[in-house]
Order: sequence, then structure tokens, then C-alpha cells
Amino acid sequence: MDYAWLSVLLGTVLWPQGAQSLQNGLALTPPMGWLHWERFLCETNCERNPKNCISEQLFMDMADKMVSEGWLDAGYQYLCIDDCWLAPERDEKNRLQADPVRFPGGIKKLADYVHSRGLLLGIYEDVGSKTCEGFPGSQGYYDIDAQTFAEWGVDLLKFDGCYYGTLDKLEDGYRQMSMALNRTGRKIVLSCEWPLYERGIKKINYSEVAEYCNSWRNFGDITDSWGSVKAVMDLSSAVQEEIVPVAGPGSWNDPDMLVIGNFGLSWNQQVTQMALWSIMAAPLMMSNDLRDIPAESKALLQDKNVISINQDPLGAQGYRVFKADYFEVWERPLIKGSLAVAVTNRNEIGGPRNFLLSLSLLWEDRVCQNSCFITQLLPSFQKYGHLNDTSLLSLWINPSGTILLRID
Repeated sequence: MDYAWLSVLLGTVLWPQGAQSLQNGLALTPPMGWLHWERFLCETNCERNPKNCISEQLFMDMADKMVSEGWLDAGYQYLCIDDCWLAPERDEKNRLQADPVRFPGGIKKLADYVHSRGLLLGIYEDVGSKTCEGFPGSQGYYDIDAQTFAEWGVDLLKFDGCYYGTLDKLEDGYRQMSMALNRTGRKIVLSCEWPLYERGIKKINYSEVAEYCNSWRNFGDITDSWGSVKAVMDLSSAVQEEIVPVAGPGSWNDPDMLVIGNFGLSWNQQVTQMALWSIMAAPLMMSNDLRDIPAESKALLQDKNVISINQDPLGAQGYRVFKADYFEVWERPLIKGSLAVAVTNRNEIGGPRNFLLSLSLLWEDRVCQNSCFITQLLPSFQKYGHLNDTSLLSLWINPSGTILLRID
């Protein structure tokens, strides 16, 4: 493990830089919930596709499932609306309004319903003049939109970056909306896409991003495919020197939605996404159909031992420490000196391959030095018992699969 940046990171493990983040007291662990975008996109034709159109009924259905099927109990708290909920125009007072046909009760009624179920409501808007799908954006209306969201009872705002104009307007828009939300007096998590739109144009000031946002996207939209999940893993590790040190309670790098339970990932690939998103301290925002999800995908998403890794209160983001012969090793420091480790087999041909894991490869400041207790969390739960620094743990890992370990 020979990263010069790692000494900087380890200096933040006991007090992550996220402690200097947006001072709204929210998202002290990565937000968990459900978001409609990847699975349901911008389907607005409720006559043609009533079950899957972006409507009041869809979100009420999902709210009911989140409660009745154990999602809320597992920690998935936010029910989030993405793009395409809006009417084409603002009202006569320049306030945003929901599409009156698809949301006949308006967002306030939906928020009340969601809150009555013990959930929190997330909504979508854009820093620019229009949303990505062409609905009214917030540019020029930051204060009135923030107040509108607060009056409706919104608990999280996903703030996109389409049609922003200039980079100065992009940055200023995120600052303005962040401050406007705080001025409302309502506790509203702000999920930004600021770095996504600046990457490749200028050097991103992550310290400033963390001052204004509770989480932020670094890369483009994820899709329901193994290629997309791999790309997120590769991009995240490629810029980990930039993005890992700034993460912590109140400020999180967001690699985008969990697509577990959909169509594009095999079982082993679903395990890999869940393991790596937990290692990366990522917001766990599912985009799937909770009304029709395979039992094994549901069990994976609700695995309390894996969720405890993601929600670890230390808030240190994990990082890749080893890559060779199609294997990758990722680790994440946990509270009280424990450690989470993910070993991924990136080969996509043949059968299971063997990896010999030595504790000497891993974080030297872990609480256990000479002897550690090893528990496997994924793809199945088992206890390996105590190992020391001279031991080699033999792991057989399926193609595109991952073994997730906890070391105490």
C-alpha cells in the first residue's frame, strides 16, 4: 500500500473532514432510501402505462411497500421523486407546481402521506433554467423554491445541474440554494451534482462543495448494467486521492443509485455493488420496483450486517489498496479500529478464482494487530475466527463477484 495521499486520509480517520461540512446537522451517516429515476425514468403517460408512470400513485405505492416490506426498518428512510414531477410552467406567483393530472393532490398531500408512514420525502430540481428533461428549473428562483419545498414538507432536495449557463452561475446557484434551504428553518438534506458538471473543465474544490452540500455526484448516471457499475468503481478509485479525504458525517461522495433487483446484474454483480457501495460510504438510494423484487435481492439490500458497514458512525470512506491479476482489494476503517474489506474478482470468464489475503496488506492502524477476528458478510455469512499477520486467508471468489469481510 504505497499511496502518498493515504497518510493524509489516515490523519482524518479519527475526525473526518466531513465534520467541517454543511452545518445543518443532517446526513451524519449516508442517506438511505428509494429514488425513481433509473427504473422509471420520465414516463409521464399514465394512460398507456398507469402502473409505472411518474405519479402520486407510484410514490404512495412505494411508500406502502417501504413500510410493509421491512425497508424502513432496515434504514431506508427517504422516498425520493426525481425529474418529471413538475407542471410545464410555474403558477401565477412564480411558484413551482406539480403536474395537476399525475399529482392531483399536489406535493404537500404526498408529503403528508409519506410522513404518516414514518418516511421522509425527497424531491428533484435543477440549478439551471430547466431540469434535464425540460421542466422549469430553479435559476433565478432559489429563495422562492426553497420556501416552497419547506412549506410542502420536503426533507431532501436532489439538485441537478442541467442548463446552468456558465460555471460561475453553476457554483453560485448551488451556494444560493444551500443557503436558501437553511434560511427556511426546515431540515432539508441537499444532494448536489456540482462536481459532475465541473469535472474535466476545472479543478473541483471539494472543501467548498462540502460546505454547501450533504452529498454530491462525481460521475454521470448509473445504468442497469455491470459495465456501468464497473465504470463507477474504476472512476471512484482513479480519483480517490481527491474524493476520499473530504467524505465524512454530513458530506458524502455519491456514486449514484443501487440497481439491485432490476434486470442487468447477475447475483454476483449485485453482491459486488452492495459491498462496494458500503465500503465507499455511499448513499444507499435504490432505484427498483419494490412491488416486484426478487427475494434474494431484497435480502441483500436489507442485510443488517452490510448496512452496518455503510452506516458506520466514523464516516470514513473506503478506498482501493490493491489491484493485480484481476483482483481488487478495498478497505474501509470503521469505528473503534475495526475494518471492512472487500475483495473483488474482476475477471469475467471461467469459474471461481483463489485469492490469498494477508492481514499485513491492510490498514496498519486497525484495532487488532497480532490477532484479528474475521467475519465474512457477503456473499454469505460465516465466521473464520482469529487470524494473525502471518496467516493467509484463502478466498474463492466468483467472476465479477466480491467477498465482504469485517475485521475486529
